[in-house]
Amino acid sequence: MAAGGRRDSPLTAKEAKDAIENTVRESIPPGKKPVTQATQTRLAQLQQQLDDLINREILPIDPSFSLTQKIEPISFEQIQSLIDEDTAILEWYLGDDNFLVFIITRQSESPIVWQSSSEDNSALMHWANEYWHNYYEDQQAWQEQLSRRLENLAHILHLDEILDYLPETFDQLILIPHRILNCFPLHALPLADGSCLLDRFFGRVRYVPSCQLLQLIQTRQRPEFTNFLGIQNPGDNLPFADLEIEMIKGYFPSVNVLARTAATKDALNNQTLNSVHCLHFSGNSAFNRYSPLQSALFLADSLISTIPANSNPSQYWTLSENAAIDLSKCLTVEEIFQLDLSQCRLVNLSACETALTDWTSASDEYIGFPSAFLLAGSASVVGSLWAPSDLSTALLMIELYRNLQLGSTVEVALNEAQIWLRDITKRELEQWIVKQLQLPPAVKMNLRRRLYQFEDDAQPFREPLHWAAFCAIGQ
Repeated sequence: MAAGGRRDSPLTAKEAKDAIENTVRESIPPGKKPVTQATQTRLAQLQQQLDDLINREILPIDPSFSLTQKIEPISFEQIQSLIDEDTAILEWYLGDDNFLVFIITRQSESPIVWQSSSEDNSALMHWANEYWHNYYEDQQAWQEQLSRRLENLAHILHLDEILDYLPETFDQLILIPHRILNCFPLHALPLADGSCLLDRFFGRVRYVPSCQLLQLIQTRQRPEFTNFLGIQNPGDNLPFADLEIEMIKGYFPSVNVLARTAATKDALNNQTLNSVHCLHFSGNSAFNRYSPLQSALFLADSLISTIPANSNPSQYWTLSENAAIDLSKCLTVEEIFQLDLSQCRLVNLSACETALTDWTSASDEYIGFPSAFLLAGSASVVGSLWAPSDLSTALLMIELYRNLQLGSTVEVALNEAQIWLRDITKRELEQWIVKQLQLPPAVKMNLRRRLYQFEDDAQPFREPLHWAAFCAIGQ
């Protein structure tokens, strides 16, 4: 195409996405300024060109593409109607040279737009690269440095400065991260006064993948919360997962538990799932960063030591030299999109990496367990950003369900359980265990051994490593 000339052929997908990014980046000068009508009109035109491309070239080949890629436009007024007077939305947008934060309230006539410097953007990319390098290559270093890293992230994102735009009376926050920010516990970021985001908003912090999905899930009425389906320790390698399910199921009048070898893929069909109000998975899982649709919840008999000779390589996922996963015996993200969870209020994924999405691709950033379960029909999803310990996860989940049965919403129940786990002392925890848990002798001894090293007034789970992994996503 000659410079200054018109183009006869339609935009490609990459060109459409690049044009959208350039329009956002170039139309907002440094400082804080509402998005203009001209910008909104241009973005709508570019999004329509991308939608036309999807309809023309992709849907005839892949009819399910729209579930994970196509997003219908939504106006600012429609977004405002999704929140009340005491709620704010923070939505990030990561560009090539800087990042933006859109601050949305019912009171503002248009979004307040905060723009970073290019130095902040470079610092964010460097921070994320170091985070992932340690996470995958040196777990001990990653664990030891997590608290300090979260402090640095809060500084890079200018979190205190952004919160200054919100009245102190606001008590609920909805976070819509973008790309790599989907993978970090923004709810646990520390503030200048020594508290964290959960404390600032009284434990009412939740995530949504997009405003469009927020609009979709808020139409779902799920008043019933009696029918519980638990998937319990399919790999038979997590002793506190058994305790977790045994304690949680007591809160429900109607219970179906698929434990260990009974937790098979055949048992998880739409006939089983379409009447479930709460689906709780307590076991092993992993996010596949190279192929997000193949991310999997590991079910019974899915872990194998060697891949059979002459087998279909796409059926297996190599974990190490001596371990692999048979995906045909797992529940993958791709398959979750096809489930019927039309009665489900909560899917709780008490497992590893169940809140991660693909941070390497703008086109795949919504592909992960949360969006899959939301699009399958659930109103809310709880998932994790890393592999939390078996013990701290069990304690957190038991307290979460106790809060739910007292009438809390999902995000309040989770956030209050996280604050409880963070702040509880050894002495208080021992009293809670006696009051709340009926423990077998072996589990009781295991717990006593783990807590023995702490002083009575110590807080064993103070570090975010123990409590910050889990996110409330959705309604």
